[in-house]
Amino acid sequence: MMLAAIDHVQLAVPPGAEGALRTYYGEALGMTEIAKPPVLAARGGLWFRSGPVQLHLGIEEDFRPSKKAHPGIRVTGIDALAARLAERGAKVVWDENLPGHRRFYSQDPVGNRLEFLEPVA
Repeated sequence: MMLAAIDHVQLAVPPGAEGALRTYYGEALGMTEIAKPPVLAARGGLWFRSGPVQLHLGIEEDFRPSKKAHPGIRVTGIDALAARLAERGAKVVWDENLPGHRRFYSQDPVGNRLEFLEPVA
């Protein structure tokens, strides 16, 4: 047996936040919303994809944002992404503490922490 890949990461989100989340993940991050299977769509939430990266946003009634736990998302063009998020009102906090990478943290509209990183040559 061998673990081959992470299929997706799921983040909890509060009920009724789908509009703001579509704007952030779809427009600001440029991800494509993908259809959930009907039985799962009935639960609410959203799924997004960009290349091999999938993020699932699942409704949690007693929602609390993830302040420490987070997905680390490898990107290309990190400066352009940081500028794009900042232009849309998202806070971008650079962190230089990971050797061999440039990275920053941001939060989605409901307060979940996200890390974006790009290896340096």
